[in-house]
Amino acid sequence: MLAEFLQFLFSGITVGATYALAALGFTLIYNASNVINFAQGEFIMLGGMLAVFFSAAGLPMPAAIALAILVPAVVGIALEKFAIEPLKGAETVTLIIITIGASLVIRGLVQVTLGKNTFSLPPFSGDTPIMVLGATLLPQSLWVLGVTAIVVAALWYFFSKTLLGKAMLATSVNRVAAELVGINTGFVLFLSFALSAALGALGGILITPITLTSYDVGIMLGLKGFVAAVLGGLGNGLGAVIGGLIVGILESMGAGYISSAYKDAIPFVLILLILFFMPRGIFGGKSTDRV
Repeated sequence: MLAEFLQFLFSGITVGATYALAALGFTLIYNASNVINFAQGEFIMLGGMLAVFFSAAGLPMPAAIALAILVPAVVGIALEKFAIEPLKGAETVTLIIITIGASLVIRGLVQVTLGKNTFSLPPFSGDTPIMVLGATLLPQSLWVLGVTAIVVAALWYFFSKTLLGKAMLATSVNRVAAELVGINTGFVLFLSFALSAALGALGGILITPITLTSYDVGIMLGLKGFVAAVLGGLGNGLGAVIGGLIVGILESMGAGYISSAYKDAIPFVLILLILFFMPRGIFGGKSTDRV
């Protein structure tokens, strides 16, 4: 029983770390603009698909990974520059619809250019499982958890110790006031989309050796990342990470102890409960009113 429980726990924490990266992406953009970017799931898909493409093209794995993060970041910048910025001041719902449209365009382009097949990446450091009290832990899971921990620590340092990070925080608190003290809030929004896309792509690259990837995996991964962000408190970075881990663990436990048929339904039952009983999440996110 303990081995079985640990197996489900390891699986949940691994996939939960990916949801946490997706949730951080939602949080970054929401804090900068009050926009919920439903194209975030496509950045996760892009990361995995492009890593496979560049690797198959003969690039060394580090170069393939770097490009698979850089290209989605550029796509995120283009989304902000050509779709969000021209509609500055538009209603939040309008901007959300634009991000949904962008996700459909990205998915369609990937389907046409990279195909409909399912792809995988080789594990970063072999696939010999590690035994822990009767449960198996894949080395790739350690990569997912380790890199996620490093990203969270780097973001904490960025927002608490750097001038640019503090400018982003100031923009998230009050955009008008930030502009009055000389902060370029347009650049902050530009940077938030780039960081959000890069975080999503990184999550997609890390999880691909475990779960495989295809042009349509971003839909569900993005929605589960959104559930994680709402659970932690939309706009709260720490909440996004903890929310991601909770969603991953509950999903894995539900699939293991109840039925795998309900695996994808669990996060959406969870978000209904959150909206009924804790509409601002565990840690209390920002107010959703636009200033």
